[in-house]
Amino acid sequence: MANLKITLVKSLNDRKKDQIATAHSLGLRKIGGTTVQPDNPQTQGKIRKISHLIKVTEE
Repeated sequence: MANLKITLVKSLNDRKKDQIATAHSLGLRKIGGTTVQPDNPQTQGKIRKISHLIKVTEE
């Protein structure tokens, strides 16, 4: 199974509460914060929800 490297590139200030919660569930708290997550349907759904705030690369 592949892994995805997810980096927060935009601020969470003034975002909807559900978008902030989604970022936190991925382990992203600060701009430039990076996490590695498995490539599965749950992670893909979270990525779609906050795609405008993050950068995703395959690892």
